[in-house]
Amino acid sequence: MNRNVLIIGSGGVAHVTAHKLAQNNDLIGDICIASRTQKYCDAIIESIHRKKNLKDNKKKLYSRQINALDVKETAKLIKDTKSSIVVNLASAFVNISVLEACIETGAAYIDTAIHEEPDKTCEDPPWYANYEWKRKDRCEKKGVTAILGAGFDPGVVNAYCAFAAKHHFDTIDTIDIMDVNAGSHGKYFATNFDPEINFREFIKVWTWIDRKWICSPTHTEKMSYNFPVVGRQTVYLTGHDEIHSLSKNIDANTIRFWMGFSDHYINCFTVLKNIGLLSEKPVKTAEGLEVIPLKVVKACLPDPKTLAPNYTGKTCIGCLIQGKKGEKEKEVFLYNVCDHKECFNEVEAQAISYTAGVPAAAAALLVANGVWDVKKMVNVEELDPDPLIDLLNNIGLPTEIQKKSKYRLKRLSGKTNSSVDMKTQVDLRNGARL
Repeated sequence: MNRNVLIIGSGGVAHVTAHKLAQNNDLIGDICIASRTQKYCDAIIESIHRKKNLKDNKKKLYSRQINALDVKETAKLIKDTKSSIVVNLASAFVNISVLEACIETGAAYIDTAIHEEPDKTCEDPPWYANYEWKRKDRCEKKGVTAILGAGFDPGVVNAYCAFAAKHHFDTIDTIDIMDVNAGSHGKYFATNFDPEINFREFIKVWTWIDRKWICSPTHTEKMSYNFPVVGRQTVYLTGHDEIHSLSKNIDANTIRFWMGFSDHYINCFTVLKNIGLLSEKPVKTAEGLEVIPLKVVKACLPDPKTLAPNYTGKTCIGCLIQGKKGEKEKEVFLYNVCDHKECFNEVEAQAISYTAGVPAAAAALLVANGVWDVKKMVNVEELDPDPLIDLLNNIGLPTEIQKKSKYRLKRLSGKTNSSVDMKTQVDLRNGARL
């Protein structure tokens, strides 16, 4: 019997995951989309029908309203919809309540981002140990599959690291995860996903350097990298979810995350931050109204979903990995290139949502067919990467491998007295030999 899937959330990523599961609904059962505002779920369903993406019309595709912070209400919805797979694509603030509902009901759990508490940002590493990993034993005891971080980054990049360790290296020295968006949405300023979550990522930078955690200020280290297809781009050292699990599960000396930003983005971000508008702490106006500045900024910025129709250009996300095979030094770059316009033509979404939403759908399909139904809690790199990469090759996110990179890191700026800086210099020397 095919397994029903409950998607929680109605943002851009949920939109893509719903389309992809609908395109492959012959492999699963019914699909229910639930969120706090049901009309947004209905809009996704209308989009799926408009694009004729529901493969098996005999299967149900419907919506429900849910307060995902309420564990009992979420558990009741899981039971009412007879769902055995839950794909949580709502705000990261609800991760633990949805996970608790899955543990209670026995449904498999999938998410794409680490849990966040509203009053805390960039928590001490390893962040997963503060929330999700505390529930590992309960998941295994109850035989509940919980796959953490199954988007692209985290998610596919974690699988790239596992793939490299499995097929390309005996020892890994350095992993540089790089994410650039070389597209244009035509707005003065906008974020590509939830502005609140986006800005909260850039409070401080936790990085795994020489097998130690190093904390750095935001946007103080940057590199230039000549990417396949999208060309040379500037990337900034950034803290990110996947480092918190890869540091535990992948045997590597150094793991870093780099994100591409334009000068315009950095300027706008710096102004907002320096005048206090990115704070998650409440302030009181002269009229006595208490507001959270970050939520006000979010309300003023464009909804990321509305960027899709006019988005042009491409993204490139991948892992540059250096190590040894036998006694020989080796470098590979595993990556995907995704086109904004092609994504919109297929599912009416932009590439940032597409690259996060397709892997979540793939993870649900792999749980449904039993390949990834491991009956315990895992991060993506703990699973066999081959089935995910093979499936993504066939459903819209093909992987390319550059085995001897001609695309070199070039240091632009950074601190002068830190482990990060010393490691960067080593990487530059390695790059110069190629």
